[in-house]
Amino acid sequence: MATSAGTHYSVREIYRITRLAVRTATSVGSTGCDRQSSERVMLAVTEVNGCEICSYAHTRRALEAGVSDAEVRALLGGAADGVPEPQLAGIAFAQHYADTRGHPDPIAWTDLVDRYGTAQALCVLRATRLIMWGNALGIPLSSLRSRLRGSPEPAGRLANDLRTLLGSVLVTPVALVHAMLQALRGVPLTP
Repeated sequence: MATSAGTHYSVREIYRITRLAVRTATSVGSTGCDRQSSERVMLAVTEVNGCEICSYAHTRRALEAGVSDAEVRALLGGAADGVPEPQLAGIAFAQHYADTRGHPDPIAWTDLVDRYGTAQALCVLRATRLIMWGNALGIPLSSLRSRLRGSPEPAGRLANDLRTLLGSVLVTPVALVHAMLQALRGVPLTP
């Protein structure tokens, strides 16, 4: 399972991640998005980012959705053992999205749409962006929690965690308004 030594995002990155997550979630919605597939994507992204809090929460949600114990363990270990073959492309895209800190190769998006169609590709993008948002906030929170429990992560800095958490609280309302304005202007959702 992931530890609290995950990927740390800047407040600027959290602003962008928040804006994209809100924009995608409100535009795509969950209708037509398979819960098991979404949880698989979320576990795969969480493994890349290393968010302890999200690993725990989405392990529970995946198991409740019917994903097997072995599959959850594999996804949290960076493997796709047991993932149904048709969902592997979605998992690969989600991992690539996280690896590139939300800046995937446009060809990866085009390939995903070609394989799944626009509606299902948007479901993958929705799950990916939502968990990126959760990870961006959960990682400094996990780090702070570990520090308070007496076992700070070796590279962690209290000031950075506090600045990131406070900064994310301050930029979230602005990112929400920005997302709504983009929706009104018809700015594309896709990477």
